[in-house]
Amino acid sequence: MDTSSQLIQERSQKAKALLEQGVELFPNSFRVSHTVQEVGQSILGEGRGEEEAPVFSVAGRIVGIRSFGKASFLHFRDGTGQLQAYVRQDHVGDAYEQFRKFDVGDFIGLTGTLFQTKTGEWTLLADGVRLLCKAIRPLPEKFHGLKDPEKRYRQRYLDLVMNESVREIFRKRAKIVQAFRDFLVDKGFLEVETPMMQPIAGGAEATPFRTHHNALGADLFLRIAPELYLKRLVVGGFDRVFEINRNFRNEGISTRHNPEFTMLEFYMAYRTHEDLMTLTEEMFGFVTERVLGARGLTYQGKAIDLSTPWRRITLEDALRELGGVDPSLLADREQLLSFARSKEIQVTKARHRGKILAKLFDVLVEPKLIQPTFVVDYPVDISPLARRKSSDPEVTERFELFIGGSEIANGFSELNDPDDQRGRFQDQVAQREEGDQEAHYMDEDYLHALEYGMPPTAGEGIGIDRFVMLLTDMPSIREVILFPLLKQVQR
Repeated sequence: MDTSSQLIQERSQKAKALLEQGVELFPNSFRVSHTVQEVGQSILGEGRGEEEAPVFSVAGRIVGIRSFGKASFLHFRDGTGQLQAYVRQDHVGDAYEQFRKFDVGDFIGLTGTLFQTKTGEWTLLADGVRLLCKAIRPLPEKFHGLKDPEKRYRQRYLDLVMNESVREIFRKRAKIVQAFRDFLVDKGFLEVETPMMQPIAGGAEATPFRTHHNALGADLFLRIAPELYLKRLVVGGFDRVFEINRNFRNEGISTRHNPEFTMLEFYMAYRTHEDLMTLTEEMFGFVTERVLGARGLTYQGKAIDLSTPWRRITLEDALRELGGVDPSLLADREQLLSFARSKEIQVTKARHRGKILAKLFDVLVEPKLIQPTFVVDYPVDISPLARRKSSDPEVTERFELFIGGSEIANGFSELNDPDDQRGRFQDQVAQREEGDQEAHYMDEDYLHALEYGMPPTAGEGIGIDRFVMLLTDMPSIREVILFPLLKQVQR
């Protein structure tokens, strides 16, 4: 019998003995009066008078026990912090014999008053102790903990129990999301919800997940982006809208990609992509300062300065200056393909010059963009929903934002000409018929909406997961998603 199985058997025997003594293993009648954090505030003098010795009812998971015969010290933790307790037989009576069958990992309820030990540690002197939940499986060994990444992701509950740093990542993630929400609401944006199951997948070039609705007898797609629905709302008269949404894309898994991920997407009527870039600088500074206390950070050993203004560079200039692409090649599709082959860069979508430029950029330029950089002027053929640039109709009023060598945001002045949009969709349909499963479908209902008129509008999508990676200094997206998608294994 291995050690783990032996411990499970021992704990099961303890549980059986407790039941035989009439102890409930999973009661639900204990009432908590204070969290550990609130107990700490009381220690600092909040809410207690000079003569008061308040009684606390607290609860949490046991994370350590030291027994000394008829007395024991234990540490327990709730969602707000950790506290030491002192349990003495002469204080809790017969309950002490039951307590001796409690294990690390069990949930416990305690009542008592505070005192300071000789070492100065504030401790709860228990006058009542009660089991709230008996844990049959032992937690990982304290000093070695839970280190294996694969096991950490698969058993995130254990990862959270054992690793305070992991709990802090997700507290910080919640603060980041709330800060984005607060910023936009303060700017007059309305938070909305759009369908996650859609009859036509649209709003981005990506392969969707397909599902089937039995009652309707119809196939549906999990949302790859909320864009086309949010712009329908702009048509309907909501001039500023945003959604913090879950998107689903049937693509590979990597340190920067998870098939289910979180995006912030927002739209502003009567604004342009230039306005968006200025707003993005302000918004990222606001969120970073609220969460980190400063407008700078260190990511994977590299200092990143969010001071404004951020660098702006065209896609072609970036390929020339940072990617080492000869300017004479940029206008010729065949020469670009030949250059890609010389660099051993595989281009699978070569129908349009823009696709080749984008692939070269991904490999040669993106990893070098550590400081915040807006890359602008993307070709029309890779920007099917973006407005053409008046001074150069072959490119669009579009930008992508890169920080820490990764794309963080994508925004543009929206295409609101229904005839131009139909032509773009038709080109996308042709690409789909040639085998590109990421190309857009024809969306007649969206075109119908545009024909009612959409005001000049700018919109942007921000990858929340990647932004959290930046602010928590995490190299993999799996570290900032509570339950990342993993290959299933047989238990």
